[in-house]
Parts: sequence; C-alpha cells; structure tokens
Amino acid sequence: MPITIRQFAPAVLAAIACASAGAQDDRGYKVFQFPANKIPVIDGKADDWRDFPDAYVVGTDQLRDDSGKGRRIDPKSLDVKVRVAWVAGLNRLYFLYEAWDDHWDYADPGLHNDTFEIVVDGDLSGGPLIDTLHPDQSLPWAQRYFAYHGVHAQNYHIFTPAAGKDWALLWGPQAWLKKLPYSNIAYSYDAKPGQPGKLTAEFWITPFDYAGADPARAVASQLSDNSKVGLTWAVIDYDGPDEASKKGFWNLSAHRRMYGNASLGTVFTLMPLEAKYRKPFEAQWSFIVTDMARRSVTFRDESVGPVTRWLWDFGDGTTSTEQHPVHRYREAGKFLVVLTVDGPQGSSRMAKLWDVAVE
Repeated sequence: MPITIRQFAPAVLAAIACASAGAQDDRGYKVFQFPANKIPVIDGKADDWRDFPDAYVVGTDQLRDDSGKGRRIDPKSLDVKVRVAWVAGLNRLYFLYEAWDDHWDYADPGLHNDTFEIVVDGDLSGGPLIDTLHPDQSLPWAQRYFAYHGVHAQNYHIFTPAAGKDWALLWGPQAWLKKLPYSNIAYSYDAKPGQPGKLTAEFWITPFDYAGADPARAVASQLSDNSKVGLTWAVIDYDGPDEASKKGFWNLSAHRRMYGNASLGTVFTLMPLEAKYRKPFEAQWSFIVTDMARRSVTFRDESVGPVTRWLWDFGDGTTSTEQHPVHRYREAGKFLVVLTVDGPQGSSRMAKLWDVAVE
C-alpha cells in the first residue's frame, strides 16, 4: 500500500527530514569513467581494468574495524582492493573486487559467508532505507517493508564467493535487481572453503531512485559527469563455522548503521572521461522540441574543444551562427540538421539525419 503524507504526524515528518539530512561523508573518492569502446566484459578477470588509475583504488587501508575492538586489518590475513567505474549513457556502476583471505568461508548456504556488502544511494537522497529504521514503527511490517525497504537506496550482500546459492542477498523486496538487465557478476577463485587464496568478483549494479517490488514502476538513477552518488561498503570476514569465529566487520563508513541509513555512508564523484580517450576537437549537439504547436526547437552546442565559429544548417533552407539557437520550423517534416564548427584546431561537422522532426 503506498504511503501518503497524511499518514504521518508532524513529529514523524520532522524525524524523516532529520534522518534524510545530507550527512554523507565526502572524502574525495572517485568513480572512473570507461569510454564506450572499453566497457569491461563481466568475466571475473581484471584485464579490462588495466587503465584504472591507481589513485582511485580503495584498499584495505581505508577500512575501519566496526566490531568495537579497535583492531587493524592484517594484510596477511585479509587484503582488499575495490575499483568502481561507470560508462556515460549507462546507469550502471561497475566494480572490480579483489581480495586475498587466509580463510575463505562459504560452505554454509545462509548468511554465514564472507561478504562484500554495498549500500548505494544514486541521488544522495539519504535517510534510512530498511524497515526496522522506518521513522514510524507503528506501521504494519508489510507496509514498512514493501513500500520503504530498499526503495530509495539499495543494500547488496554480495557473497564472496556464491557457491550453490544466489550471488547476493538483495536486502528488500526487489529481487529483480539481481538479474539482467539490472546487474551481472562473474567470479574467479581457486580456494576451497577454509583455504587461503585470492578471489576476484567483477560485476555491475544499477542504482535506483525508486525501486519497489514492481520493476515496471522503478526509476533508475541518472548518472552524469561530475555528479555524486552515495556509495559505501563493508567487508564481513568469517573464519570458522560459528558466529563466535566471525573475524571482522570492516567498514568504509565511520558509522556502523550505514547498512540501513544512506546518510551514514560515503560519497563518490563520477569522473569525466579522461583526456586521452576524448577527441581534442569534435562537433556535437543535442536538441529538444520546446513548443510543438509552434514547431519551435531549441538546439544546444556540445562540441569538444575551443570553437570560434558555429554554423547551423536546419535543413529547411535556413541557417544560424549562434552557439545555442532556437529555431521555428514553418512546415512539418523530418529534417537533416548539420552543425559545422571551426576553431584553432580545424573544422568539424556533425550531421543528424531526421532526428529533428516536427508536426
């Protein structure tokens, strides 16, 4: 059942506003952008990540002991490296998770499994995301779970590895998020349960601003250059068959409750494409029909590099030398629109055939 504002008392609304305050910790973490011709193949190998900047790697040294015992990770016992990337135009976050562990624990089919736990908040909306932290605990469990749990931010318990079980516990009613076209994963490891060794998990997930039980109503987060996303994780390391032998809960966040409150996580910035992948000078443009009744179209120059001259050919016998022109077509039709730009590095043209159509 959808939750409406009228169901909340003023005190509860105030609690929600407080819980959703922008408290995420921005330490300068970065998400590398792969060019469209270098999208990683999800095969459990690190080959596709050779160009990933070392400075963007988040390692074991960034994790803190969340057991309350004040311990430090011994790299000879557990050593973790995490790389996060994205591709413009795809609302996905790509991960390469590499970990050395002196005791891989994954024989149990339940939660007792070495785990990489991720919380992602694609639009930095913040606030609690699980039923037990809902501001109004008087609501029925089903209402708190199906209309709230994992809806505006998502928690993935990724089993490392997942042997004879689904690859993750998606904490909430959105089990569809664990399948294509919303996610994909591949592992590479050779250690049996109880043995030491290295594991690689390569995967991608799709962050959602709204993700209920019905994928048809879901709203994916829109990722773009220099935007920020809420993203944090913990590494849960077991070294034996019972709860008492749980070795550590190693957290990227400074707050244990990051698992259920997106405001307690960390912030990552989506980096622009590096210069070596971009053409130094290239014509690019986009458009939007701003008034269909008047056949008015707004054009936007998105060219790369220094431009000193713009020439738009609107395909109807008229032109413009403005950078971002607004053009009104007198007749309905489909048009070939061409932008030619000139600059110190030469001339470039971008034509789009029949993309611009008005009635």
